Amino acid sequence: TYTTDTKSREENKKTVESLYRLSVDIKKIRRLKEWVLLQDVAYVKEIAGILQEMGAEETAVANILERCPEAILHTPAEINSQRALWQLVCQNEKQLIKLIEQFPESFFTTEYHENQKANILFFQELGLKNNIITRFLTSAPNIFYNPVEKNKDVIETLQRNYLRLGGSDANMKIWILKLLSQNPFILLNSSTTIQENLEFLQKNDFTDHEVLQLLSKLKGFIFQLTSATMQKSMLFSKNVFKCSDQELKQLVLKCPALLYYSVPVLEERLEGLLKEGISVAQIRETPMVLELTTQIVQYRIKKLSALGYDIKSGTLENLNGTKKDFEVNYGKIQSKKERPIFNPVAPIHIDN
Repeated sequence: TYTTDTKSREENKKTVESLYRLSVDIKKIRRLKEWVLLQDVAYVKEIAGILQEMGAEETAVANILERCPEAILHTPAEINSQRALWQLVCQNEKQLIKLIEQFPESFFTTEYHENQKANILFFQELGLKNNIITRFLTSAPNIFYNPVEKNKDVIETLQRNYLRLGGSDANMKIWILKLLSQNPFILLNSSTTIQENLEFLQKNDFTDHEVLQLLSKLKGFIFQLTSATMQKSMLFSKNVFKCSDQELKQLVLKCPALLYYSVPVLEERLEGLLKEGISVAQIRETPMVLELTTQIVQYRIKKLSALGYDIKSGTLENLNGTKKDFEVNYGKIQSKKERPIFNPVAPIHIDN
């Protein structure tokens, strides 16, 4: 839409000059968001003034306006309202300006101001700490754009199901807060999706306790799936590992990725492992290896092979885990290889 409009319009000289005085890279704005420079009204000095008032240095102001030039199209009143709102969860203005520097787009989205405010107050009532709420504001801002009633509905659905699945009243608050802090995007789902996915697991003979276990292990990502995709993934794993329904269930509990990843992803990862000479039996023994991308697997196998570790005959456990887990395992194998063999009965040679 902008390309047709922009050709017939000229840049606002006053805006360009004001930005230039602030040492803002105009070329960068022209390249990325030229439409901002074409608007008749802009509040460059005012917005820069508010940022400086909060403690931003000149270079920081220029950097913020380069990354998010649409900030200058908001009125000072809108920005001051947003400032007061974020101060509800920030320790001080120093922390606030640091967040604006890192995440200007999140701060300068003012269209949902009332929803943002209602949701911040709701999260505080729920018991989420302010540092978690600021993390949400910057990394998952769209959950604040929902009407607060929608977010409340999702939380109530989770609470209701937690109790129905055997969770205790005493632990419910901790469980909900942990789930939210691990995956705030859970709030972008509808309560219907949540209900359907939980019912799908129960229809597939997962006990109430096992469903709760899966929810915690998958950090709520299960709600971003559909029963159809989960069904396909489970069927794929059942055919690959040639196992019964009960055995498949145990594999899924051991490695929820079998439920979470789509068939094409599982196929690609399985193929990558088989190409490295790893057998299906080995993968079935340690299915968690499917949580790793093919590139990571290849890199780790290469590193282990350089130490003389044969992955085809060894355990896949040494491939598993986070980068840190792998480095620990790698270090152990390396030190074992480098350690000289000590013979306790060998004679000791002492030079005269």
